[in-house]
This record gives sequence, structure tokens and C-alpha cells, in this order.
Amino acid sequence: MGAGFNRFNAVTVIQTSQGLAEYLLSSTPDAAPAGIVIGHDARHNSDRFAELTAAVFETKGFAVWWYDDVVHTPLVPFAVKALKAAAGVMITASHNPAKDNGYKVYGSNGCQINTPEDALIAASIMQNLEPLIWGLKGQSTRKPILTRMKERYLECLRDQLGSRAADKPGDPFVYTPMHGVGLQYMRAALDMAAMKDTISVVGEQATPDPDFPTVQYPNPEEKGALDLAMALADQKHITLILANDPDADRFAVAEKVDSVWRQFTGDQVGILLAYWSFSGMNRQATLDDHFLTSAVSSQMLSYLGKAEGFSVRETLTGFKWLGNIAQELQGQGKHVKFAYEEAQGYMFPNVVHDKDGIAAAMVFLRACASWGSPWVKLQALYKTYGFFETANTYWRSPSVERTRMAFEQIRKIQQPFPSRISGRKVLRWRDLTTGYDSADESQIPDLPVSSNGQMITCWLDRSESDHGVRFTVRASGTEPKIKVYLECHGAQQYTARQGALQMLSWLKKEWFGSDELRIEESFADV
Repeated sequence: MGAGFNRFNAVTVIQTSQGLAEYLLSSTPDAAPAGIVIGHDARHNSDRFAELTAAVFETKGFAVWWYDDVVHTPLVPFAVKALKAAAGVMITASHNPAKDNGYKVYGSNGCQINTPEDALIAASIMQNLEPLIWGLKGQSTRKPILTRMKERYLECLRDQLGSRAADKPGDPFVYTPMHGVGLQYMRAALDMAAMKDTISVVGEQATPDPDFPTVQYPNPEEKGALDLAMALADQKHITLILANDPDADRFAVAEKVDSVWRQFTGDQVGILLAYWSFSGMNRQATLDDHFLTSAVSSQMLSYLGKAEGFSVRETLTGFKWLGNIAQELQGQGKHVKFAYEEAQGYMFPNVVHDKDGIAAAMVFLRACASWGSPWVKLQALYKTYGFFETANTYWRSPSVERTRMAFEQIRKIQQPFPSRISGRKVLRWRDLTTGYDSADESQIPDLPVSSNGQMITCWLDRSESDHGVRFTVRASGTEPKIKVYLECHGAQQYTARQGALQMLSWLKKEWFGSDELRIEESFADV
């Protein structure tokens, strides 16, 4: 947030809202009476930015479906679908630093907008830059919806949970909303599921605070973010911690095992939730049953699908892909049970077509009531389907041009792609920047191509000690980073781990050894 047209402020919010409103009026029949859903989190200025957004849409003649208190992000797409609105806007910057804020747009299908709609909206914004208002309207026609939508959301969540393990009380757990909006929605969900007595809340992080004073970054993935939760759990002799990020669309887990706190990766939580969803089917799985994951998430879900007879579909990163593709499959008569990506996002399409940290937490608690220790259950799954060890990290790049040069140097190693990497045979090479995939005779990738980004995925042959490696290197779309997602599959945890670490070490030296690139070891999954 700040002054200027390249910052998030009242003027850019007004301009963005004007462009979105004009796009909807020109592209969506009856957009104005269908209306716009508007919500906000508890960040600095979120309430004011939401009110300015509402004022613009009212000026344009739209019905405004208004959340009259802070909400967790999934309630906006939920209301878009429930009210058959033309679109939704959520003012949030999720787990970004305190100085940030943002404007998240959902289409009439309740999914995050995707290409080409995003470009069309951006063009409409540029054509509607002259502010029509400079402040809030004196008389508002906004329609409050919080009580009604919260009740309907909890009803959908109750249906998602079903009766599995409902007779089991569940073990106590420590919860932190990370200074965000999650607590009131977590308590409401627990009350609905008759589990309200199982929660202990980290007091220092319980109420919304836009400065996030107890953490360096309000992201439960970051090291140190769960320190207060661990301290409270130790004090109360509790072994399970659940956390949401500030807008409660992401979900994190830690468990104390043999006196050591183990923080689960997003992939590990995703596999546990997927297995619970699969194992709860009251019939044999078929290829019409679909589970979705992103191209940089673990391959373990695909192995699980092959073993158990259901389909797994990979998408590009982000729930703008996972949500929209889930709806496409459902429109074809397929059954989409669950979707996730490694960045702690989990989606249950019967609730909402976006990641939802409250729904994920409740399903996870039900699973734990049945299984006992989630860590023990995870180890049992590894023994059945193999160990999948990740080594994810990133390099900071000084510029977009330097990032582009790094990828171009990789492409020049050998044409059309390197035959061997770190002594392993390359089984498949996919470049979503140039549009090349060695897996198919057509050489056309199975995922969308974009020349504006950088993304290469490589599959490597097995070694004497493991079953093979897959890694993806891509340029972040929002930060000056080159990200690496690396995974080794093996029959033993140690050999899979060694395979992953050896490959990461090779990449550090051979591909990203430039002094201009700085690896962020403190944030690495290594």
C-alpha cells in the first residue's frame, strides 16, 4: 500500500472497481441486478477499500451483497455461487507482510478469474481510469449477507463432514489464526460439529491485528510462525497444532512425535486429506472419480490414484486453475472429490471451488478422530505407496532479465533438452515457456503454455537406491525468485531423502551457481 499508480490505494481501488464493473456490464447479461459480493479481511484499510469498491458498484447500478464484518476469504466465492451473483471481490493480501493489501476477483462461477478473463478485465480498467467518485456515498443500498451466508456455509460443511467419526470426540488441539480472521469461523465450525471443547487458542494471536506483531511473516509455513502455538501446546501437554493464515484460506499442521515437533508440509497434509476423501467413498473408486493437484505438488497422489483406481489431474499452480478445472470436470459428469497444492491450499468442491482453511481443518480433525496420530498414519501410507521426499527452495534473483538469462542458459545446454542430468537419464522434459514436451509425439505440452513466464519440469530415471526424481524450476510471478520443487520417490525414506538432496546440490552448482543468485536456505524444505 502507498501513494502512486503502482501502489494499492483508494484511487487504484476505485479505478480497478470501475474497470471490473464495466467489464461485467458488457459481458454478463443482467450483471447489475445479479450483483457483486464484497468482503474484506482485517488488514490495514481493508474495510475502507471494501466500502470504496461497494460505492463504485452502487454508482454503476449494481446490487451489492455486503459482508458487514471481516470474513475468511472462501465466504466470498461461496456467496457468489449461493446468490448467483455476477462476481465477487475480496479485499485481502492473504499471508503477505503487514504493509500489503490486495483485490481478489471471483467470476460468476465462484472461481478465481483466469485467462483470458483476467486480461480483458485489465484492459477494461485501463479504459476507465477517470474516477467517478472520490469517496463514500452518503446513502448506501448494500444488502448485508453475513448471517445468512455463514449459516449456509456451515450447512455445506456439515454435509461435507458427513457422519464419519462423528461419534468420536477427537483429541484436544492448539489453534492459531495468526492474527487473522479465522477464530470466529473455526469456533462456529467446531460448534456445528459438536467439537467446541477440543480447542485451545493461542491468546497472543487470537484477535485480528493487521500489524502481526508476534511473527516476522504471518505465514504458518515460515519457520518460527508456530513457536507460540508450540509453547502453549507444551504447557497444556497437547500434541496437535492447527493453524490458518490471516484470511484463513490456508491450513497448516504440526504434531509432536517422540518429543519432537514435526511441521507437516503442504504435500503431506494434502495426501492425508486426499486419502481420507478416497477412503470414505462407499463404493469402488472409478476413473470418473477425480482428485486434482498442481504440477509442482507431490507425485504421491498420482501413485495413490493408480493403485486405487481413481483419476488424478494436474494443473498449473493456483486455485484459479484447480477451481475452474474442477468445475469443467463436474460439468462433464465427473466426480471431483478433492484438490490441493503444496502451498497449504486445500479445496473441497462440495463446499467451495477455492482453497478453504476452515473446511480443511474440520475434515482433518474428523480424520484424526478416526486415525489417531496423523504422523503415524502418514508413515503407514508411505510404507504402502512409497516414500516421496521433497527438497523445495528458491533463489533470489536481482532482476527479471537475470532470471530470463538463467533459464536461457539451461535451454542452451543441449538441444532439444539434456539427455542426462547428474548422471541420470532424462525420461521427460517439459518446457511451458517454449511449448515443448518430450512425452508426446506432437511435442505439445499437456498444460497451458505461456511465453511470459519461465517453467521447466524434468523427470529423471531411477538410481540403484531410489525410484526416480522429478523437479520443476520456475520463475515466481509475484516476487524476484527462481523456485525449485524437487522430489525423489523411493522404497525407503533415507534413500529417497538422499536422492532429493543430491539432486538439489547438483542444481545449486550446475544450473544456479551464479554469484548473482542467492539461495534462501532458511526457507528451504531441506
